[in-house]
Amino acid sequence: MNPPFLSIIIPAHNEENRLPLTLERVFAFLQEQTYTAEALVVENASADRTLQIARDFAASHPNFFVIHEDLRGKGNAVRRGILAARGQYRFICDADLSMPIEEVTKFLPPALTDFDIAIASREARGAVRYDEPPYRHIGGRLINFFIQLFILPGLNDTQCGFKCFRAEIVPALFERQTLSGWSFDVEILYLARRQKLRVREIPIHWYFDPDSKVKAARDALRMMSDIFRIHLNAWRGKYDSTS
Repeated sequence: MNPPFLSIIIPAHNEENRLPLTLERVFAFLQEQTYTAEALVVENASADRTLQIARDFAASHPNFFVIHEDLRGKGNAVRRGILAARGQYRFICDADLSMPIEEVTKFLPPALTDFDIAIASREARGAVRYDEPPYRHIGGRLINFFIQLFILPGLNDTQCGFKCFRAEIVPALFERQTLSGWSFDVEILYLARRQKLRVREIPIHWYFDPDSKVKAARDALRMMSDIFRIHLNAWRGKYDSTS
């Protein structure tokens, strides 16, 4: 069987409230496309009905699949899903759909060519943020300041949860991933830089969700610790092709 053109990977931890509408929107979008596609919900360590909701939806909707991951951490869920996916292009999609699913077309041929990784950006020229409180914007920019200063200069929004990868590059990145939590994006993009892959930032329309699980102060401290871990891993040779 030929691989689908697109795989959408949705990590989901305690998402029983937001997931049903998200899945309906993703399904409706894919039904309108001319290419083949699949969607994978990766539920990990939820304490609510997320897993059952995902399984019930997949049972009645073709090309929707569910993976259960025992380990917590968004990085664990994304890694499990993107390596299990079969699509020629593999798109990570946050369960809150703060970026409307219709924007996916910006990340795929023919709209976008000559890329290995396309990352959604709330800071690129043409991007629009809706309803975001000033404190949240300032906190996000502070985190990005440290990311650019210490590890990924030139990337203005590494933490937006919508990213597209060509299938050919996925193993070389995600099989070397060591971070299991929120900072996994920085590690993956750091690996991409080491491998001289083509990374494009795509301006999007983004809607603030008041139920967001991001906490600027907590996540900034965690990010600094994880940046140190990434540099330490590199110094120890953990990212080398022979390791």
